[in-house]
This record gives sequence, C-alpha cells and structure tokens, in this order.
Amino acid sequence: MDWNFGDVLLAMLAFFFWFLFIWMFIAVFADLFRRDDVSGWGKAGWVVLVVLLPFIGILIYMIARPKMTEQDKRMLTELQEQQRRMAGYSAADEIDKLATLRDAGKITPEEFDRLKARAMA
Repeated sequence: MDWNFGDVLLAMLAFFFWFLFIWMFIAVFADLFRRDDVSGWGKAGWVVLVVLLPFIGILIYMIARPKMTEQDKRMLTELQEQQRRMAGYSAADEIDKLATLRDAGKITPEEFDRLKARAMA
C-alpha cells in the first residue's frame, strides 16, 4: 500500500484519538478506585457503565461525580507542599524574611503572626 500525506495524517489522527480514549479510561478508573466516598457496589456500577458504554459512561462519570472530597483536598495540599519544597521553599527562610520585615517596620506584629502561621502550615 502506498502511503500518501492524507493517509499518514489520518493514521496519526486515529492514533491520537485511540491514545486519548485509553487515557480517559485510565483516568476515570484511577479516580474511581481512589475515592473513599463511593461504595464497592457504586464502583462496580461505574465500572460496568464505563466498560459497556465507554464514551457515554466516561462523560456521565465526569458530569455526575461528586465534588472534591476531603481526601482529594489533603492530597492536593500534600502535592503543593512537595512542589514548594522541590522549588527550594523553606518555612524557616520565609519566617526569617518576615522577621526582617517586621524589624524594619514594614509589617505589623499582627501581620507577622498571620503570615508566620501561613508559612508554617
């Protein structure tokens, strides 16, 4: 078979959508099995729906899934903390900078206490 530009473009487009479909499938299952607020039967129902009607099941799951849970918020906070540490953030350095600003009179002691509590969180 001779491949012309249109065939290559169509093959690349088909590969892209196939890859996207697999990615969505994995993302839905990862989100579903990570959740603690969905029962085992609820998870089984979602799996059956997504396997039997893939595109519609994925869309329904994305629309109907509950809002962010406390578990998701904790994971997000931990991820942000890891990113701050990898970027070189240090709470001690931040408090030292705040103390310098307080001593120079640029911030009030109340602001220092509030910002110190936020840096230590």
